[in-house]
Parts: sequence; C-alpha cells; structure tokens
Amino acid sequence: MWLPILLTVIIGYLLGNLNGAVCISHLVAHEDVRTQGSGNAGLTNFIRVYGAGKALSVILIDGGKAAASCLVGGLLLKPYGMFHEGMAIGGAAVMLGHVFPVLLGFKGGKGILSGFFVALTVDWRVALVILTIFAMAYLTTRYVSLGSVLGSIAFGVGFIIFYHNNLTVLLCGVFMAALATFMHRENIKRLLKGQERKTNLFGKGSKQ
Repeated sequence: MWLPILLTVIIGYLLGNLNGAVCISHLVAHEDVRTQGSGNAGLTNFIRVYGAGKALSVILIDGGKAAASCLVGGLLLKPYGMFHEGMAIGGAAVMLGHVFPVLLGFKGGKGILSGFFVALTVDWRVALVILTIFAMAYLTTRYVSLGSVLGSIAFGVGFIIFYHNNLTVLLCGVFMAALATFMHRENIKRLLKGQERKTNLFGKGSKQ
C-alpha cells in the first residue's frame, strides 16, 4: 500500500508545479507573472496585471491539475478500500506542489484556487461552504485576501465536520487549510493594519 501512496504524493506534487498563472503569463505576455504586481503566482495577481478576460485559462489549468491529482490518488488507492483517502492525499500533494514548486524555484501561488478544486473533487459540500464564505466576504469588502483566509478556515472546518470519522481525510483537509492560511500571513497583517488592497476580480487593476 505504501507504493501507491508514494506515487500519489509524487504525481500530485509534480502536477502542482504546473502553475496556471505562470504558464499563461508566458503565453500571453512573454513574461513571468511573478515579476509583476505583488509577485505572487496566483489568480488574484494575474487578474490585477492582465485582467479577468484571460483568467479562465488559469482556472482551467489550476483546477484541472487539482482534480486530476485527487482522481489519480483515489484510483491508485481504491483497490485498498481507500478511495477518499487517496483523493485527499492527492489533494494535499498537489497543494504542496502549487505552493512550493521545485520546478519554479519553490515560488508558487497561495493555494486558494487549487484548494477549492480539491475540495470540489473530494466533497462538493466542503466546496460549497468555501465558495459561500468567500463570496460573502469578498462581495461585502472587496478584499480577496479576507475571503481567501475565511475560505481556508472554512475548508478545514468543513473537513472536520464531514470527515470526523476518517482521520486520514480529516488530517489532509486540516493540512491544506493551514497551508493556505499560512501563505496569507502577510495579507492578514495588512488587513489588521488597514493596508490591504481591494481587488476587482471582474476587471483589471486594484481598487484603493
């Protein structure tokens, strides 16, 4: 059983290295999105720099790799009666690869988009909770970071509620939630100081 788990982790981590924002910025602007804006390789910075019109390709890449990693893990561990555990392990691995991609110098995104699609693949109920919390926070404040942090917390809480009887899935969910929250530590500091930028996710540029 350990070999399928190892394969799940390796495949998921490598898939995580395929960063949508970096790939599309090279294709459309022949530059690395990490050299622009906030320097982050995530969807929010991509939209700030290049606009929402090109964001669908980023979503498809990051969402696709997250779903693929979960499904690969699920299929590899299904013969051992661990389909959901395999999906959760694959999700944790792809998140780790997205945030700390070895092929991109360990400078990746913050894991929100990938994490949402992991949740959507593993359990749509968790994804619905995340989307609801994020939407409410963003639409009332225009702070993507606030929605992301609250969504990350909801991610962990959702897995605790729905998988309290499955330690592997629960721990993977908590790990992913903690990782995404940790990656927003600077945003949290700016939010507390009232210095965080507001963002228009449906257009281009930040709002002060």
